[in-house]
Amino acid sequence: MTATLLRGLPPQAGADCRILILGSMPGAASLAAARYYAHPRNRFWPLMGALCGFDAGLDYPRRLAALQAAGVGLWDVIGACERRGSLDADIVPGSEVANPLADWLGAQPGVRAVAFNGGKAAQAFQRHVAPTLPAALAQRLAFHALPSTSPANAAFGVERLAAQWRVLARHLDRP
Repeated sequence: MTATLLRGLPPQAGADCRILILGSMPGAASLAAARYYAHPRNRFWPLMGALCGFDAGLDYPRRLAALQAAGVGLWDVIGACERRGSLDADIVPGSEVANPLADWLGAQPGVRAVAFNGGKAAQAFQRHVAPTLPAALAQRLAFHALPSTSPANAAFGVERLAAQWRVLARHLDRP
C-alpha cells in the first residue's frame, strides 16, 4: 500500500476553551467527512456527551457547539503526515509535521488542561511539542494521557473509558 500525504483538520475551540483534547491525526472517515471522530463506532461523542451534558445524537454542528459551550476544544498533534492506512500505526515514521500547538496554547490563557486521546497523541506531543513549550506555559497546564476512544482500542469498553475520561470533569465548570 502506498503512503498518502494527509493534512489534518483545523482546531475547533471557542474563545473560552478550558480543555483542549488532542488526537494524533484524524482517521480516514474523519478526514473524508471533515469532522472530528466521524467513525460511527468511535466512542468519543458518547463519552463527551455524558461528561459535558449534551445529547451525543445531535448532528455534528450542534455536538461541536455543545462541546465548545462546555469549554472543550479539539485539535490534533499532527498537522500533516504520510499514512498507509487509517490507523496510527500506519503513519510513516519521520513524516509527522506537528501543528503549532505551543503558539496556540500560548495565545489561549483560559486553557487549563490538555488531554490526549490515545497513546500516539501523547507520544507525538512529547516528541514534537513539549520541547517547544515555554516552562511557564507547561507549568500552568494539566496534562492527561487518556485511553483512545477509537474502536481499534477494543481492550477498553465504554464503562472503562468513561472511568478514565472522568478526570476531565474537574476542569469543567459544571455543577
